[in-house]
Amino acid sequence: MNLYSIAILICWYGPYPWYFPYFIHSCSYNSTIDFFIITDNQASINNKPENVKIIYKTLEEIKATASKKLGFTVCIDDPYKLCDFKPTYGFIFSKYIDGYDFWGAGDIDVIYGQLRDFLTPNLFDSYDIFSFRPEYLTGCLTIFRNTKKINELFMQSRDYKVVFSKNEYYNFDECNFMFVPLWAGVAIDEVPYRIESMTHFVKRKLKEGYLNAYFDFNLIEGTIGNVKWIKGRIIYKSQFEAILYHLLKFKDCYKKKYQLTQMKKNEAICFSKKNIYKRNIA
Repeated sequence: MNLYSIAILICWYGPYPWYFPYFIHSCSYNSTIDFFIITDNQASINNKPENVKIIYKTLEEIKATASKKLGFTVCIDDPYKLCDFKPTYGFIFSKYIDGYDFWGAGDIDVIYGQLRDFLTPNLFDSYDIFSFRPEYLTGCLTIFRNTKKINELFMQSRDYKVVFSKNEYYNFDECNFMFVPLWAGVAIDEVPYRIESMTHFVKRKLKEGYLNAYFDFNLIEGTIGNVKWIKGRIIYKSQFEAILYHLLKFKDCYKKKYQLTQMKKNEAICFSKKNIYKRNIA
């Protein structure tokens, strides 16, 4: 069975946050996947596994590359604006993903579980795009087939030039801030919107049969508690396994900033709603 190659691209600017060691450690449990961190931070990274690759680029260099490739001047005055550009990473950073079957756009405020338990060869045979919520493309990790058709898909959005030429963040990579109605079960094409986001466009093209997209609820996020990270797996309520734990909100409400030390084989990291602690396991 073919083990499809995967590269995940992440842009980060400034000092690494307190939760960065958790992210790095979770990458080490996914040794058959390569993680590219594009950054201006030249600090050494403790315990960095070989599958984590650091690419040093200034924000101005990314802006220049994106402008040249897209054919118009883009606006990236703030690093957070790069979130709008996530669907373009396969196009803008094409030289880093050359030869990979799939690429992903992700964040560092995540702790990965066993990615390949969810990204199976059978699914890769069938789908071009993977999102880990059913309502919209997940900004913390979306996976794309590495083809010209999919890598240039963002260009078919009616608003991509507007999004990339202004410094305002439009949540283009997800759903143009339509979270509340989508969580309530309203279809995205039934909600008025300012900008045709990638979710708007992908879901429309899915209906037309232009592509195959996977939308399912495979992640955990927020301050829900009862989350354990055991031997590279994310487990919720000791019953459900997740592809990742997105530290959305938790990273801000957690005050102790517990630094990850070398984990022993019989230890688990546990996340309550506001705290992190270690626990011995059998």
